[in-house]
Amino acid sequence: MNRVVHPIEEESYRRLRARLDTSHFPPLTRAVVERVIHSAADLGYATDLVMDESELAKAHAALHSGAPVVVDVEMVAAGITRRETVCRLKDAVAGPDLTRSAHAVRLAYEQVGPGALWVIGNAPTALEELLTLDAAPALVIGLPVGFVGAVESKAALRESGLPAVSNVSEKGGSAVASAALNALLYHPASHSEEKS
Repeated sequence: MNRVVHPIEEESYRRLRARLDTSHFPPLTRAVVERVIHSAADLGYATDLVMDESELAKAHAALHSGAPVVVDVEMVAAGITRRETVCRLKDAVAGPDLTRSAHAVRLAYEQVGPGALWVIGNAPTALEELLTLDAAPALVIGLPVGFVGAVESKAALRESGLPAVSNVSEKGGSAVASAALNALLYHPASHSEEKS
């Protein structure tokens, strides 16, 4: 099941690579960096993203072996077109010390258990809640956006020691979070050769 790349996407990658040398990144890191930049037209992600190639390789294997993919909002799910996702936001209810997004994470974990890939692009509170659970994730793509809590939640993710893709700044969002997951989805299951 080969993915057909549209000529506009090919040209976008050509222009991206003409403006930014990504050849020094290891294969999966390069795939994530390029797809995130492609999704946001923001070259700054090249130095803003934080990830580890060996963690990406394990997550890539888990993803291609059928591990569940959990998202915090439907906008992230909408960006992941080649894989079913779990989003429990519609079922979640806010409480006195719990946001709807945090409750949705609890519900999703009850559904999927350990070993899932978590893609959080909107709510810092969803990422914060995930870090309180013993979720044993295959990967956490933690790229929530915003001026309140986003930087702190991503720093906490990096400090947690969980396998993760995050970034240092306030930037993020549904499009870049889904792009990071898609980079792993689109990368061939045998990734000894670099492809976009």
